[in-house]
Amino acid sequence: MRTWLTPARALVCRFTKFGIAAAIASLLTAVSAFAQSSEEAGGEASLKLPDLTQVQFLNGSVDGHKLLLFGILFCIFGLIFGLVIYSRLKNLPVHRSMRDISELIYETCKTYLITQGKFLLVLWLFIAVVIVLYFGVLAPVPGKSIAVTLPIILAFSLIGIAGSYGVAWFGIRVNTFANSRTAFASLRGKPYPIYHTPLEAGMSIGMMLISVELLMMLLILLFVPGDYAGPCFIGFAIGESLGAAALRIAGGIFTKIADIGSDLMKIVFKIKEDDARNPGVIADCTGDNAGDSVGPSADGFETYGVTGVALITFILLGVKDPGIQVQLLVWIFVMRIVMLVASAAAYFLNGIIAKARYANVDEMNYESPLTSLVWITSFVSIGLTYIVSYLIIPQLGGNDTLWWKLATIISCGTLAGAIIPELVKVFTSTESRHVKEVVRSAEEGGASLGILSGFVAGNFSAYYIGLAMVVLMSVGYIISTHGLGSIMIAAAVFAFGLVAFGFLGMGPVTIAVDSYGPVTDNAQSVYELSLIEQVPGIQAELKRDYNIDVNFERAKTLLEANDGAGNTFKATAKPVLIGTAVVGATTMIFSIIMALTHGLTINVEKLSLLHAPFVLGLITGGAMIYWFTGASTQAVTTGAYRAVEFIKAHIKLDGAAAASVADSKRVVEICTQYAQKGMLNIFIAVFFATLSFSFVEPFFFIGYLMSIATFGLYQAIFMANAGGAWDNAKKIVEVEMKQKGTPLHDATVIGDTVGDPFKDTSSVALNPVIKFTTLFGLLAVELAVQLTASQGENLTHVLAAAFFAVSFFFVYRSFYGMRIRAGA
Repeated sequence: MRTWLTPARALVCRFTKFGIAAAIASLLTAVSAFAQSSEEAGGEASLKLPDLTQVQFLNGSVDGHKLLLFGILFCIFGLIFGLVIYSRLKNLPVHRSMRDISELIYETCKTYLITQGKFLLVLWLFIAVVIVLYFGVLAPVPGKSIAVTLPIILAFSLIGIAGSYGVAWFGIRVNTFANSRTAFASLRGKPYPIYHTPLEAGMSIGMMLISVELLMMLLILLFVPGDYAGPCFIGFAIGESLGAAALRIAGGIFTKIADIGSDLMKIVFKIKEDDARNPGVIADCTGDNAGDSVGPSADGFETYGVTGVALITFILLGVKDPGIQVQLLVWIFVMRIVMLVASAAAYFLNGIIAKARYANVDEMNYESPLTSLVWITSFVSIGLTYIVSYLIIPQLGGNDTLWWKLATIISCGTLAGAIIPELVKVFTSTESRHVKEVVRSAEEGGASLGILSGFVAGNFSAYYIGLAMVVLMSVGYIISTHGLGSIMIAAAVFAFGLVAFGFLGMGPVTIAVDSYGPVTDNAQSVYELSLIEQVPGIQAELKRDYNIDVNFERAKTLLEANDGAGNTFKATAKPVLIGTAVVGATTMIFSIIMALTHGLTINVEKLSLLHAPFVLGLITGGAMIYWFTGASTQAVTTGAYRAVEFIKAHIKLDGAAAASVADSKRVVEICTQYAQKGMLNIFIAVFFATLSFSFVEPFFFIGYLMSIATFGLYQAIFMANAGGAWDNAKKIVEVEMKQKGTPLHDATVIGDTVGDPFKDTSSVALNPVIKFTTLFGLLAVELAVQLTASQGENLTHVLAAAFFAVSFFFVYRSFYGMRIRAGA
């Protein structure tokens, strides 16, 4: 493991030589010299939570603080729910050959996570420097000792990272229990158990994730003094955003290096899927978890937290009446608790229906019960939203109609959480006409026409999903114009934030159906790697110990069909998360606008196409999105090249039942090495670009943030769904057409490898990148404004140029330092 960190250490040493140390040193010097002339603190340092005890709820029976204390109990129940399912999965029957493989996969995942954890701490140092400069020198919390505030804010940024990291680790542990149990369940020849086990695993992760995140935020809200709570929320959000960005990007690069390296062997050597002799298969299984379990778990955790922080920030900045602030804050958190309850209730209700329909059948459509779960959760959540809103906020500012208007706005987002997956299925499901078009194109014209048809599916999906989001956001906007303006400024922005919040109205279920995919994918691999069919006397053993009359061919067919459903529902969660990021970013950008315009009283005219820096920022954001797409894909391409090179040189097809553990670990090492190299280039470039553009001109930066959100939304939807279409086109050829090893299969495998970095690297990582940039931008732009006020524009422009030079170096390096060199 120590050798895996060597590239990262070497890179840290090298980039220090290229100006980062100098840039930070110059910033420290400038701050030390000129911060004393700053007369007032702004931004998040001035955010102060109101006293929650000042407002009574439920007909005066309980104050806001006591009401939310009950929320902690629901979080504990959610944690117990997740742990109970975890325990059930662990105790499910499994053959030792399969259990041994899943434990090997877990050990490689664990080593990867430990490596990434150390890497995360290195990245956190960059954030810590800015937090120290901002809260320690330029904008300390008014009236509070820096010696107290700084450690608290830094601690909560680390807690945010630990939250993202911890739920990611839990997700891997659950999934590596579930993969072998799912593989074993297939031996019984019934489809229902191999549907139920991955869903249980996903629900365990979803409930644990949301409960932990909500518990952390409630602890800040209820037990941190109001003067400190605002900065702590921001520190927590930045920490979890950094954790999610690093784990999402690195995991996405890792998994697709391994996936491509493993898949291409099917074409090169004409071997079967997950052939045990292929040393890339263990790395592929590790990657399924690193990219499709670690990434989404950390991403979901961060998405839930950042959206909440955005709404809290808006309420504190946009609502002037402290009593209404308390009402809205308590309502928001009660809604979060309700969403937890709604997901659990819907899961049990759907479970009863699914068991009654499918428990004893021989064939089932795996997508059907997953679809019904999403819709039942949506309807339950919407119903509870209206009921609880009426009970909690029957009146706001003397208006007794706002409760149902706010509930309707949230419900637009909750409805989006069900509608968007349906639209995604139109373009990625094995039943989709678009996916079948990819197969037909490849059948006649080979890989090239199949790839073109995937591009078509991705582009069409961006149109329909984009319009669906616009329609639902428009409904929220229209409702916001009827009364919300009387209690807050910029009511439409708050409405957009509530729509993003509603996207997460069934958070545990969204995470559950997303986590379904890596388990089904791993289950196939575990089956093959276990070599269970070659175990002496296995049929008699299974009959004696488990009362199973095994049909191995049927077991494999069931696992492959279930993997198609897993591919589809992995795809459905991606636009929901990216949509939340973009809509939620709107609310966070508003917070920056409020700070820059002193509550929309000055400089409002600079938020216009007539203000040239604003327009230039809009254009710059698009450039960054397209660079990011290329940089993340380049890391996959180079890493996959090295993995394929190694596998081709070391694969042993004659005289070996399975690849050596040493060769498999070497492939994992290659994947880790290039994941870290790619992640380092991307993070440093994004970090210093954010600093640079915020220092150029504040309204340039506003345009930049709006641009990366908009460009990022459509780029992510296009790439995710094009990749999903290629993935399931291959699945149709393998499962329905049974044409493995044919030229058509080769063509769809090529399409799938093109789609791998599309759907699981570049697209999914845009979500945390957008949110990290926006959150970090909150501090960066205030830092720039304070320096400009104290020293003038010359210093900030010099620093902007220095930061851009560092960022551009790593942009340049993300290709020229990563490109494929013969013999290197």
